[in-house]
Amino acid sequence: MAVALTIGVFGALILFHAAYSTIQYKGLLKITEEEFLGPPLNVVIELVIGFLLCFWAALTVPGKFLSIHPHSEENRIVSLPANLDFMIFNHRGKVFPLEMDLKLKH
Repeated sequence: MAVALTIGVFGALILFHAAYSTIQYKGLLKITEEEFLGPPLNVVIELVIGFLLCFWAALTVPGKFLSIHPHSEENRIVSLPANLDFMIFNHRGKVFPLEMDLKLKH
């Protein structure tokens, strides 16, 4: 996991360098009074490499994907109730009042 995290940080540094290079390139074009048509090829290559490294690290650092199927053996819930219509979950919505009186003041 440490190797994947290091590769992810390296990919982010490459992305930051590509952004800095693009800003420098736009500044150079302002001095020479030329039109900006897009970043140079080396910056585009840096972007692709940095994106691929960050993407790979994002997929490998969190760990193993777990199954979400209810009948999977890997789930923590051993059994589910027969009637799933009345399952109640705790969430942040309970802090709001049931009836919200939102009236415009004239």
